[in-house]
Amino acid sequence: MIHQRLRSFVEKLRCTLLGVGPMSVNCVDATIELANEHEVPILMIASRRQIDSEEFGGGYVNNWITEDFARYVTEKDKKGKILLARDHGGPWQSIKEKEKNLGLRRAMDSAKSSYRADIAAGFQVLHIDPSVDIHGTPDVDEVLDRVFDLYEFCWSQARQARQEIIFEVGTEEQSGSTNSQEELDYTLNAIKKFCTQNKIPEPTFVVIQCGTRVMEMRNVGSFDSPIRIANEIPAEIQLPKMIEICNRHGILMKEHNTDYLSDDGLQWHPRLGIHAANVAPEFGVAETTALVNVLESNGLSTLAERFLKIAYDSNKWDKWMLENTTATDRDRSLIAGHYVFSTPEVIDLKFEANKELEHKGIYLEEYLKQQVKQSILRYLRNFRLVRTL
Repeated sequence: MIHQRLRSFVEKLRCTLLGVGPMSVNCVDATIELANEHEVPILMIASRRQIDSEEFGGGYVNNWITEDFARYVTEKDKKGKILLARDHGGPWQSIKEKEKNLGLRRAMDSAKSSYRADIAAGFQVLHIDPSVDIHGTPDVDEVLDRVFDLYEFCWSQARQARQEIIFEVGTEEQSGSTNSQEELDYTLNAIKKFCTQNKIPEPTFVVIQCGTRVMEMRNVGSFDSPIRIANEIPAEIQLPKMIEICNRHGILMKEHNTDYLSDDGLQWHPRLGIHAANVAPEFGVAETTALVNVLESNGLSTLAERFLKIAYDSNKWDKWMLENTTATDRDRSLIAGHYVFSTPEVIDLKFEANKELEHKGIYLEEYLKQQVKQSILRYLRNFRLVRTL
């Protein structure tokens, strides 16, 4: 049973589980290789923008549709250490649902179609996240009603497919602050009551606001800040109380937006008892930075400039920028780089670069994969998943 296996693993090692966003093929390969080499479970957390079903046009990561992505991971994961996870499933979590300005009912149906493809492809962890609403700000009870609808649908689909799944629930967008204890207790009590009444297993994970928020190429939340945030209980005081509530309900606590925290901040995760944490953009930026650096340091600055322009012109950096940003155009390109890896222009550019680099004994994709591995290893070590020699 997946739930019990993960809980036992966390309790035995007193560690924090890692969720890795599949930012690129190299990131996916690096994650699988590390999980198999060190024999640790890692969640591969695919957002709907990264990976989605054919109905939604797939995703920006290798242009994969859900089925092809799942098959690729399953075939490479020889020891079965990767858990395929849907990150932020739910209404309006697809760009297409926002572009079509769908109403609630159609957006919920659309989300169900995406989940149906996930279950058919063998995804094992489903994040039920109805926190986005393009038409207003629903209260906690409205959000919970949507959670229950999607939860029941996915459980029914999984039973029909004879597929074992576990659930992650989250009821609000990450803000960089922390939840209130009362709100968390209310939410978990409501979910527990729903599961009992419908004879459905309770969720394995609940997403907690931990004071983490990623903007640009840093974490701007309160978790890692030495400065106290006005009107907010410090994370080291608030989180143990939140974890205590989770433990009382028998649910593992999950943090999102863990990117760019310091080593010291990461080492506090298992000490505090944070059960799991997600990281994604940092690994995309790590690979992008490595690509630009290897080109510039090997006399291929023209190709580097071409890549930086393609990334900048994509405008994919826009949502990551702080209001009073001091970021340069180069910074923007590094933030957006992983979004364009699978475009024909960048595929051609990397092919051209690889031919030149091979003369120097550098194999581009292998080099980039190793750089991403080092970035992921920082988390595995600090989360006590891998021993530091």
